[in-house]
Amino acid sequence: MPDPVRTAPEEGVPRKSTDTLSAEPVRKSSRAATGTMERVRTLWNDLSHLLHDQFELVALETQRAALSLVAMLVWGLVVGLLLATAWLGIMAAIVLFLIALGLAASLAILLVVVLNLVGAGISALVIRKKSKYLLYPATVRSLKSQTSSRREES
Repeated sequence: MPDPVRTAPEEGVPRKSTDTLSAEPVRKSSRAATGTMERVRTLWNDLSHLLHDQFELVALETQRAALSLVAMLVWGLVVGLLLATAWLGIMAAIVLFLIALGLAASLAILLVVVLNLVGAGISALVIRKKSKYLLYPATVRSLKSQTSSRREES
């Protein structure tokens, strides 16, 4: 017969008060540790699957974005060509209108070319003026003031 002091009672049977060295607390703590480890493994698996799914989603959306960018560039070129031909048609109509008013053909063409060059020059000036904002001037000033104040502190 097994020693009642050293063995744990079966499940559902109350312990005797003489069971001071019972293995029940050890079993409970090992069950708790096993349960905790199982939960940690489950959490790790869930997180790794979630991370995998998120990376897969990012990869698919990056592919879609790249294809969309290529399509936008192609369609942008098509639009640019159509606008250029429309502009040439408008310029030709203006030249014909000036000729109909009695202006010499060469002078009408020269006048339209000069007007185009003036428009291009004005556009270039606007672009040049706006390009200074591409250098993040406020951020650069802010960083320079922070660096100079740190140098003064040293």
